[in-house]
Amino acid sequence: MSEELSPEQEKLIKKLNVFKIKGRDKRGRKILRIIGKYFPARDLSVDVLNLYLMKKIFPKLERPFAVVYIHTEVSKSENFPGISVLRSVYDAIPVNVKQNLETVYFVHPDLQSKLFFATFGRFIFTGGLYGKLKYVSRLDFLWDHVMRNKMEVPEFVREHDEDLEYRPMMDYGIESDHPRVYGAPAVDSSVGMYSTRCIS
Repeated sequence: MSEELSPEQEKLIKKLNVFKIKGRDKRGRKILRIIGKYFPARDLSVDVLNLYLMKKIFPKLERPFAVVYIHTEVSKSENFPGISVLRSVYDAIPVNVKQNLETVYFVHPDLQSKLFFATFGRFIFTGGLYGKLKYVSRLDFLWDHVMRNKMEVPEFVREHDEDLEYRPMMDYGIESDHPRVYGAPAVDSSVGMYSTRCIS
């Protein structure tokens, strides 16, 4: 790696709170929480990211652990690092850390991420990582595996989770995630209802 991790870069990554080791799952394993929305994809090179992980994160993962990756509000243009970066980071993980990684809880996956992993996951992530991936569509399902009071979840993640309860089709990419008034009738008049019925 040609770059070095400067104090400013280290401070930036720590301040953004992208990576945090805190809490345990119900099998007693440490949790590495990763918040995708906070990832500064435009401001961080893959070398700097790998250096940070090597220096600050990997040394703390000497025993079996799980990852909770929160995908809520990740945007391809803003905070998604790209396939080549993901592959580079994965390749840079020390063998003992890969062996200690037992489960990846992927919270709030969208349709694109599911299709991506279904298509390319087995080829990009060797060594069985794809088989350790568990999609978690709701926080309530995450709490079946992770101790709720041991892991911090940002408010925007909780709010998105509530949105999904009202609009479950967002899980499948059928409905957009723009704000909408809940509880409003889908059709305002009986004429509209009749017309819809005729069409179907």
